[in-house]
Amino acid sequence: MENIIELKTINELCQYSFMIPSYQRGYRWTSQEVEDLLNDINEFKPRQIGDTDDKTWYCLQPIVVKNSEKEQYEVIDGQQRLSTIYLILFYLNQDFIEARRDKLFELDYETRKNTKLFLDNLEEVSKPTDENIDFYYLSKAYETIGAWFGRKGNNFNKDDFRSKFKFNTKVIWYECFEEDTISVFTRLNIGKISLTNAELIKALFLNSSNYEIKEAKKLREKQFEIGTEWDNIENSLQNDKLWYFITGNQISNNRIEFIFDLMNHEKKPGDNYSTFRYFSRIVSSKSQENIESNWRDIKQYFQRFTEWYNDRELYHKIGYLICINAVNINDLFIKSTEITKSKFKEYLDDLIKDNLKTACFSDLQYTDKHVKKVLLLYNILTMLQNEQDSSYFPFDLYKNEKWDIEHITSIKETIPESESSRLDWLSDVKPYIDDTQSEAKSLHERIDSCTIDDEQEFVKLFEDIVSHFNRDIDDDEINGISNLTLLDSKTNRSYKNAVFPVKRKTIIERDKGGIFIPICTKNVFLKYFSEYPPKISFWTQDDRDKYEIDLRRVLEKYLGGM
Repeated sequence: MENIIELKTINELCQYSFMIPSYQRGYRWTSQEVEDLLNDINEFKPRQIGDTDDKTWYCLQPIVVKNSEKEQYEVIDGQQRLSTIYLILFYLNQDFIEARRDKLFELDYETRKNTKLFLDNLEEVSKPTDENIDFYYLSKAYETIGAWFGRKGNNFNKDDFRSKFKFNTKVIWYECFEEDTISVFTRLNIGKISLTNAELIKALFLNSSNYEIKEAKKLREKQFEIGTEWDNIENSLQNDKLWYFITGNQISNNRIEFIFDLMNHEKKPGDNYSTFRYFSRIVSSKSQENIESNWRDIKQYFQRFTEWYNDRELYHKIGYLICINAVNINDLFIKSTEITKSKFKEYLDDLIKDNLKTACFSDLQYTDKHVKKVLLLYNILTMLQNEQDSSYFPFDLYKNEKWDIEHITSIKETIPESESSRLDWLSDVKPYIDDTQSEAKSLHERIDSCTIDDEQEFVKLFEDIVSHFNRDIDDDEINGISNLTLLDSKTNRSYKNAVFPVKRKTIIERDKGGIFIPICTKNVFLKYFSEYPPKISFWTQDDRDKYEIDLRRVLEKYLGGM
């Protein structure tokens, strides 16, 4: 069953019984937090919605609960808010004789049993008590409530406040159906439930009190319009190709929150609700114009992202910069609003050049920190330079499949360790050794007679076979850029230790199976750069020279030392 998210008035809460589980900390709200809530309620002015009996409402943050077998709701998150609501209701009830007092919701405690008794007898508390830490904070908050009302004087309309609080103040009710409530509590309190900020912000934008619309029908139409646009944005961001293009590698269930976080200029470390608090402040004027203006700003972010996504050049260059963590997408968004589209494209080129300014093509080696970025850029630019190609580089696959640098022809250091892997390696490589030549015939004979568990014999045979396929490349060239390409980790693992022809066979099989192979990696192993007829089983000096010429041609605009 899916979790339920709805709005409930404070008065509706009074029909329930709540239990605070043992894993919850005690009540800790400060006097300032209590006063802030009282001030917010007091300043809120409910308005009639058209010719209906409905009024606008004020929204509080979520209360996360689970219905237990004892007809109680276990409070997973929000017990501080719930306790403060109880204290305010209890205080307001003291204006009436006991027979006329409103029924309040019950607060029970799984382990701190004396706390319920303390709350039931709050009217006897004259000042904060230090009997225990819970009693102290609860009685301090109750004293703060009394002092706040006391300062309002005789002309203060307490009935009006009572009505606003009970009937025009709502909480976001999040009813959870997961079995492990402690796990839910833990996720909530380390900020891993991504719905929270987004749902709170959604409530702000759909809150009827924010709209200066008298007709109920028009109000519902406006709320429906924003709700529909919200869902369209969220659904579009669920497309991994768009999502990984703008985020690089961030994971989120509720992806519209990414835009809210970008707009939040007041982030506070450790505050899980920082983004909600930011939006709560910027729409606090309760003005329809303000709400609609901020909603347009949100849509502008999304529209700009989709504009970039649909422009093939922008998609690839921005996606590259985001992927290598060379730029903040919010900075790009702001820059794109300040200059023309053509200037913006020049700006992206400058960012790429600046990021690679210390990379010298002639010196690029396997261990160089720039190599992976250079090979990624090579693939992206190769796709872009083909005007007949309408495909898009899959940044989602690049991140999720963990692509890395791969040697085109193998290195001698990666010797198979287990007996079975050694047998498989010899079996794979044998068909590609042409036994019509004397050297190759000798290798065939040595493979047939090899004693696998003889370490010295196998290592010598392994090195001789690798040398046979690497005869056109010196050891000091094996880690050079002309022997390197990009490949996903799964393909890489599937042919670990393999010589060139085995790698080539694996690439072809995976390409036939629909696995995405980077275009330049495919070009390398399919011998696109080679003279005809190519030497299929070897990565020759001529192959490397032609490959390096193409690397230089594609990258010359962005790299130095060419």
